Amino acid sequence: MNALATVVPARPQASRALAWAILVLALAGLTLSILTLISHYKTSATDYCDIGQTFNCDIVNRSTYSSLPLSTPWFELKIPVAGIGIAGYGLLLALCHCIRSRWAMLILFLGALGGLAFALHLTYIEAYVLVTWCIMCLGSQIAILLIAVLAGWQTVRVWRGSAAS
Repeated sequence: MNALATVVPARPQASRALAWAILVLALAGLTLSILTLISHYKTSATDYCDIGQTFNCDIVNRSTYSSLPLSTPWFELKIPVAGIGIAGYGLLLALCHCIRSRWAMLILFLGALGGLAFALHLTYIEAYVLVTWCIMCLGSQIAILLIAVLAGWQTVRVWRGSAAS
């Protein structure tokens, strides 16, 4: 007997709980990204995120690595990394209502993996280039890691459940 044939389709209650968990994590990541963007554009020091040289959001959020350059023949633009986070978490929030759809769940999972890869790149910069950590950035990195894990779990559940029916 085929092992996939014995898999029970994803339960609605479990799917709903995962959707809520992803939703809460995406809202937390969105909030942290907004606070990081505000800190990026502030000219004064940030009191709540300055714990010496090791933990200092101002050093991280105002470094050359806090923006991605976009150059065209007509203009040059620097896109704040926090703005990319806001857009990414917004996309994940939009996809949360489709958590039982196979394709939407796959897109959510791939988006979370892309966000996680980008967050790991930024973590590397914090650890080995700037040698300073941003508490808000670490919170966002934890949120995207948990979203990727939960989305991966739900993607497997939805695709196995669809294969069984």
